[in-house]
Amino acid sequence: MKLAGSFIIFAIVVCTLFTSCKTKEIELSSYSGIDAQNFKGTVDGKKTDLFLLSNGKIGAAITNYGGRVVGLLVPDKEGKLVDVSLGMAGVKAYEQCTEPYFGALIGRVGNRIANGNFSLDGKEYQLFKNNGPNTLHGGKKGFQYVVWDADQLNDSTLKLNYLSKDGEENFPGNLSVEVIYSLRGTGLDIQYKWSSDARTVANLTNHAFFNLNGEGSGTIINHQLMINADTYTPVDETLIPTGELAAVLSTPFDFNTLTEIGERIDTLKNEQLLFGKGYDHNYKLNRSSNALEKVAKVIGDKSGIVMDVLTTEPGLQFYSGNFMQSKNKMKNGSLDDFRTAFCLETQHFPDAPNQPGFPSIIVEPGREYSSHSVYSFGILK
Repeated sequence: MKLAGSFIIFAIVVCTLFTSCKTKEIELSSYSGIDAQNFKGTVDGKKTDLFLLSNGKIGAAITNYGGRVVGLLVPDKEGKLVDVSLGMAGVKAYEQCTEPYFGALIGRVGNRIANGNFSLDGKEYQLFKNNGPNTLHGGKKGFQYVVWDADQLNDSTLKLNYLSKDGEENFPGNLSVEVIYSLRGTGLDIQYKWSSDARTVANLTNHAFFNLNGEGSGTIINHQLMINADTYTPVDETLIPTGELAAVLSTPFDFNTLTEIGERIDTLKNEQLLFGKGYDHNYKLNRSSNALEKVAKVIGDKSGIVMDVLTTEPGLQFYSGNFMQSKNKMKNGSLDDFRTAFCLETQHFPDAPNQPGFPSIIVEPGREYSSHSVYSFGILK
């Protein structure tokens, strides 16, 4: 990936803020509230652990329980490391959490499937309904609850593998998944690969909850957001897409220029915002190719941290933390208060198996599929 000139300059500046640019500078002690022992255990007969990645510029703490990003350290405008990803203090905390998806890898099918049902090759598949009348993020035991096989390849790279067996959550086919987390420059790079021995469906993503002012710093409604999209997929009252593409122009969904998240979020006359209790919608990204492209930007109003989102995916789910209910304690002791984090999930479209007009998520046997997304960080100039 080639970073823009401003980010190259930023990387040089960051190095001068520390004594040197060595991995050892971003250690476990740099994270607030993380004890590695709380991640060591056994779930479903497989060992869980915590893995620290660093390239001297940024750092990430990742557990193989759910493939979760537990913490993500990036420098703010003062050169101070800020943890911009919400996470919990250990595996037990994640198991007991009322929000299942903090930082997790999502599968087999990210987002919602209407009525928990889809048809493939003339056969009906009924899934567990875990979101009202619908299936969300893979069903009762999605990828967020499984233990991934982990291999830390070097200081800045972690490879995770998982075999989702035929019939798991009632999906067909043995689906083999590989995810590689790596720190490249000032970005968290996520590469996905998957294949199956039978025809099936898959839509993989990561569900990191971000606050660019830092975990526990308060609301995100004053963050500025840009999404490069002229249309989005409207939803019904259960948040299932209607199948149409609606223009964002002259609506609260237009983020083609940098706009505060909270500027129009409580436009109560907007039916779509009422359905989602705010933003919880998929955008059809403006793309010129299938290559990795920048599709979104967020600026932390207090920290000056800038996050660019790059992806090869056709869609982006923007979620403004509307269902956060102050019920869960994060790793630094703060609560998951209402709208104290946002998500930008790179993806194919929700309910794709039931929407013939949407990009297909069908996996053909014997073929390898891949996806690539990057969350790249800098500071406001």
